Amino acid sequence: MKKFPRRSRLLSLVAITIATGLALTGCNIHIESKPDPTIPQDTLLLAADQGSPMYQRNFNPFMANRRIGAAYIYEPLVIVNDVNGDVTPWLAQKVTQPDASTVVFTLRDGVKWSDGKPLTAKDVEFTFNLLKTSPTLDMQGIWQYISTVETGTEEGSQTVTVHLKSADVPAANIIAQTLILPEHLWKNVKDPGTYTDENPVGTGPFTLGNYSPQQYTMNRNENYWQKDKVTVKHLILPATNGQLAMVTQGYDWGYMYMSDVKKTWGGANQYNRYWFPPGGVISLQPNLTKAPFNNPDVRQGIALALDRKQIADAATEGSMQPATQAGILLPNQQADLDPSIPNGGVITQDLDAAKAAFARAGYHDQDGKLVDASGKQLSFSLLTANGYTDWLRAASQVQRQLSALGIDVKLTQPQPPAYQLALRNGDFDIAMGAYGGLGSQYQDLNGLLNSSNFRPVGQEAPSNFERYQNPAVDEILAKYRTSLDPNETRELGYQLQHAMVTDLPVISLYYGGSWGLYSENKYVGWPDADHPYASLKTYTPTALLIFTSLKPREHTEDKK
Repeated sequence: MKKFPRRSRLLSLVAITIATGLALTGCNIHIESKPDPTIPQDTLLLAADQGSPMYQRNFNPFMANRRIGAAYIYEPLVIVNDVNGDVTPWLAQKVTQPDASTVVFTLRDGVKWSDGKPLTAKDVEFTFNLLKTSPTLDMQGIWQYISTVETGTEEGSQTVTVHLKSADVPAANIIAQTLILPEHLWKNVKDPGTYTDENPVGTGPFTLGNYSPQQYTMNRNENYWQKDKVTVKHLILPATNGQLAMVTQGYDWGYMYMSDVKKTWGGANQYNRYWFPPGGVISLQPNLTKAPFNNPDVRQGIALALDRKQIADAATEGSMQPATQAGILLPNQQADLDPSIPNGGVITQDLDAAKAAFARAGYHDQDGKLVDASGKQLSFSLLTANGYTDWLRAASQVQRQLSALGIDVKLTQPQPPAYQLALRNGDFDIAMGAYGGLGSQYQDLNGLLNSSNFRPVGQEAPSNFERYQNPAVDEILAKYRTSLDPNETRELGYQLQHAMVTDLPVISLYYGGSWGLYSENKYVGWPDADHPYASLKTYTPTALLIFTSLKPREHTEDKK
């Protein structure tokens, strides 16, 4: 087994030159990053996992506190690109839906577990059934869709047929993203819900190497079914990663927001690159059970009063753009956008139109305050989470812009657990929130708009925190679930976008970024704006798309 230097040595070889004009977390220093010469060229140093400050040895892929490396060991049936929604067959070479309530997965031939045993349809069936008997591990909630599972063969290949509880075409991709376990090892596990899987065996491109509470390593799986596509031979994952460490210590890949990224990361090394595609929509989520937010004219007035460019620039230091109100990610999902929606659905600030909307709702200006007929000023509390600094900057901009119109906005910042509880219970006036980024227009908007997710205030909602109810939208979503016709689902998607634009169930502000940082010093072939085959998230199965696309720099003509 390959040995690696101890972390004290591994992370000590850095070059920092004091200068002026560059800021990293408030310090005026110029920082240069050079790869640690003790790390071989075939090895990636990843800022992917976080200990607190040390690791628990947990590779159970269905536990919330699992190690990130589990996503490099266990694989799904398909991979959904969360940038644009493209689907790549993985352990399943083919997925068919003979009808809207049946999904057939045809498994890829020749796949082996890292211990050399073959992957079988029984492994897939076992995994699905394990999530049924251990519901705390069913993080994607696949058994809300599944009725029964059976195995078989088709033209010599093994198949797994999933019968759904009802017609639900989009459920296929949700179920297909389940990570598959080896039955021959997991069948002996007495309590899967607490099992930490310290010596994992998967079908993925890497196996667990050396492990300590401060750092672990991974080695290329020599039994991998795509071994010829994986040129990275080793991974190093330290337990403690931060902006300064990422910049100074020669990391090859990380996923984190970085202040003044062009200078701090891009300026530290000529091979450092970054790509921040939209990864979700940051929005104002009004509590629709409360007056006056249940009045669409009030929501429209707030939406028209805001300068989204200023809000986005303040929140993300100019890294992200104003978001469309249509509820999709642009330019990722440009092909899904209804071309009839003006300005791509991005609402521009129009103070006169905002005042007219408020006037329709019964508000007028009185000595610089926006008041109702009784003279009471329009006032509300804006909820955000303490520590979400980018959201706080955005909320402060919202407060400032609405205050200029005469609206009294008070910011409240509970700790994240209290914020989440308030959101789920409906204990807020308007909240900063996020939606989208699942790679599927239906999934993104169904969670946001479906009244089946509605709960009365005081009861925890699974989603639809704004508590939106519209029977017409529910009908559109129901048709979408049962349609196998792409032309029909495109039109239904347009109708959902129009509901977002006209009803304003939430008020979209700007895109939240997928904060990808990488170095081309050792490997090229990373995803970017010109090649958006995956986001640069380190913790999801889309990382498998990256590991099978990277090529050593010395084997290319690209010598930037």
